[in-house]
Amino acid sequence: MNGSLALVGSGEYLPAMASFEKSLLDDGIKNGKRPIYIQIPTAAGKESPDRLEYWKELGQEQAKRLGADSIFLPIFTRKDANNPEYATLIKDSALMYMSGGDPHYLAETLLGTTLWEAIQENWGTGASLAGCSAGAMVLSSHIPNFRLLKKSPSPGLSLLPEIRVIPHFNKFFKWIPESAAKVLLHVPDDSILIGVDELTAIVKRSGDEHWVVVGEAMVHVLKGMPDQQLRDGEIITFLK
Repeated sequence: MNGSLALVGSGEYLPAMASFEKSLLDDGIKNGKRPIYIQIPTAAGKESPDRLEYWKELGQEQAKRLGADSIFLPIFTRKDANNPEYATLIKDSALMYMSGGDPHYLAETLLGTTLWEAIQENWGTGASLAGCSAGAMVLSSHIPNFRLLKKSPSPGLSLLPEIRVIPHFNKFFKWIPESAAKVLLHVPDDSILIGVDELTAIVKRSGDEHWVVVGEAMVHVLKGMPDQQLRDGEIITFLK
């Protein structure tokens, strides 16, 4: 029984997303997991110590709002990701949250490690798993290099191999050149490309067949299925 799975455009740990994160935590608890909120900051591993401390405190404040215990896992290298002590802390936690940063670094650090195995095992037995921004992008089979356009996509974690996510979608194309946008919009014929706006997510609850939009803005289906824009509460029936 897989737990709930969420792809978030932005807003991890912010008060505006507290009720949504609480619902993910509750989903895991209903499936017999402990009320523990796991922060996985790996995507930000190249940022400064001050920034990492900022993310740690932000997540801890959110966990307090939700009435949960928080664990910040300092997974910044593959050596960290293969540390069995960190993998043990994942076990039976209700919510595991991969936050934003560099999706390529996140995938390179976690792929094929003890920690990633522990995450999949916990999710597979009912825990909720959320990925925000880089954490959402990395769940595909491939991650585009929109900053290095001549470089091939890097391998993702392949939990959702056919789904590619553009986070921060309502602001994304203000930040990157048109040439990079064309790279992002080119996906294999058997893939689905979605844009998820800031403070917005799609979630597939444990046991459900469909995905639901949650948040302030929209989710945009861009390629692989009929183009559409969906708002809070609307169902996406075609994501597998």
